[in-house]
Amino acid sequence: MTASQTRTPRVSPLRHGLSLWHDLLSATQFLTRIPVPSPPYDEGSLSRAVKFFPIVGLVVGVLAAVLHRIFALHLSRPAAASLTLTFLVLITGCFHEDALADVADGFGGGWHREQVLAILKDSRIGAYGGAALALSLLARLTLIASLPLAHVAQYLIAAHVLCRWTTLPLSYLMADARAGAQGQGSRIAKLTTAGTLVFGTVTAFAIAIYALRMQAAAPILAAIAVTALSGLYYRRRIQGVTGDCFGATNQLTEIAVYLCGAWVL
Repeated sequence: MTASQTRTPRVSPLRHGLSLWHDLLSATQFLTRIPVPSPPYDEGSLSRAVKFFPIVGLVVGVLAAVLHRIFALHLSRPAAASLTLTFLVLITGCFHEDALADVADGFGGGWHREQVLAILKDSRIGAYGGAALALSLLARLTLIASLPLAHVAQYLIAAHVLCRWTTLPLSYLMADARAGAQGQGSRIAKLTTAGTLVFGTVTAFAIAIYALRMQAAAPILAAIAVTALSGLYYRRRIQGVTGDCFGATNQLTEIAVYLCGAWVL
């Protein structure tokens, strides 16, 4: 066999561009209820699509920022924050809220690894989950309403970019807690490549810096801290991550970014 026969075929720019477009559609379809064309089924599409999670966060954040600006012209700050939060819940289909509630129930009610994983699979919401969901909504409502009006848009954008970035390092570093089982976590845990992590991280941090300028350091550090601490906690309790873990860290990071803005400003 000659060297030319063993050489890896080159992918045409058109085909590569189409693959990236499909990955972006997969990321949008997975994270939101935004109606987009369904890409062709590909078992590995989600693990490639995570690089576009911060881009999807940018779209969600910009839409929320525009709506908040409109609401704030005619309504009180709490009312504008409430309607903006309602939009965020609807556009994501309560995706991360559901994950936070499941994680709170699982880790709050489970004493050992198998018990935690069993509770995480239960679709019912218990006392821990209900309390976590209520506190999350209350925290986001209060913090968005507490941000100076001139900075709300920037923090909405940065929060939704950075919170979706958290999935990249977690999925790059941590294995699926349910090895061999089928679930959202198994589709990305330990399957994120170094290139995907670098691309997503540069994209997310660049957007956050552009949006927040001199105030970007605290939210970025907060996102890194929440990701690191939650990842260490998941590893200690269940030796890995699940899809719900990704969503819960996402939700906690969003709150942390708003807190940075309300605290500093």
